[in-house]
Amino acid sequence: MIEDVMLTAEERMDKALSSLHEAFAKVRTGRANAMILDRIKVDYYGVPTPVNQMAGVKTPDAHLLVIEPWDKGTLGAIEHAILQSDLGVTPSNDGSCIRLPFPSLTEERRRELVKQCKTYAEEARVAVRNARRDANAAIEKSVKNDNLPEDEQRRAEAEVQKMTDKYIASVDEAFKKKEAEVMEI
Repeated sequence: MIEDVMLTAEERMDKALSSLHEAFAKVRTGRANAMILDRIKVDYYGVPTPVNQMAGVKTPDAHLLVIEPWDKGTLGAIEHAILQSDLGVTPSNDGSCIRLPFPSLTEERRRELVKQCKTYAEEARVAVRNARRDANAAIEKSVKNDNLPEDEQRRAEAEVQKMTDKYIASVDEAFKKKEAEVMEI
C-alpha cells in the first residue's frame, strides 16, 4: 500500500517537472529555437498540423529560423499561422522558404521573461508540494484503516519528504538554468 502511494507521488512530481520543462521550452530567449514552433498549428487540408511535421526547420545562426516546407503550396498557410500566433516575429517568405528573424531581447523584456519563468517554477513547486500533501494524507489514511505501525508512517513520510526535496531542487536548478539562458546577451 505504501509503495503504491510512493509511486503515485513520484509520478505526479515527475509530471510537474516535465510540464515545467515544456513551459520553459515555450519561453522565447534571445536565440532562435525550433521548439518555439511546436505549438503553432497550420490548417493542412482541414487538419491542424504542427509546423515541424510539414516542414524542415533549421537554425543557420543564433537569431534566425528557416522553415522549408516539403509541400511548397503550404508556404502561405504556414506564414499565416505564424502571423496569427503570439510569437512577436514577422516571417519573410521568399517563395521557397520562410525566414524568422529573432531580434535581440531588450533588458526589460528579459526581466519580464524571467518573471514568467519564476511563475512557472513556482507552479511546479506547488504541484510537487500538493503531491507530497496527498501522499502524506494517503499514508495517514492507511495507518488508520490498515493498522500500519506509526514508525512505518514516520518512515514513509520521511521518504516522501526526501523525494519532495529532490524534486524541488530539480525545479530550482531548471529555473536557474533558464534564468541564465534568458539573461544571456
